[in-house]
Amino acid sequence: MKYMILSYASQQDYDGMAGKDTGKAAWTEADFAAMGAFMEKFNADLAESGELVETRGLAAPVLTRRIGSKDGESVVTDGPYAETQEVLAGYWIVECDSFDRAVEIASRLGDTPAPESVRTTAYADIRPVVEGRDDLIG
Repeated sequence: MKYMILSYASQQDYDGMAGKDTGKAAWTEADFAAMGAFMEKFNADLAESGELVETRGLAAPVLTRRIGSKDGESVVTDGPYAETQEVLAGYWIVECDSFDRAVEIASRLGDTPAPESVRTTAYADIRPVVEGRDDLIG
């Protein structure tokens, strides 16, 4: 079965990775390089095991556009997220034998190098991927 592992970050987290002053411990170039190397190895390990289907990181929340409707007309808003609100930062789709295995894979993300203030608040969600209408019924 396929599972989606979702990771989250705030605009403040993206700003910190870009070296901007966020009032929290700043990311250093070494922190950022270590995180990149960890993610490359994490992805390579999943590809080697045959469990990686797809993975992508997402641009900063400030670049988001939200489409809604009001009075039957489309409404577009820029950057709808408050700075402290966490949003989807990236995802992995893995295909593995069980939900427990997907949890085990996602748990490795807890070892991602980052400033301690980021590590202590980081989390991921894991959700089964629906393959058809019958999966929605349960």
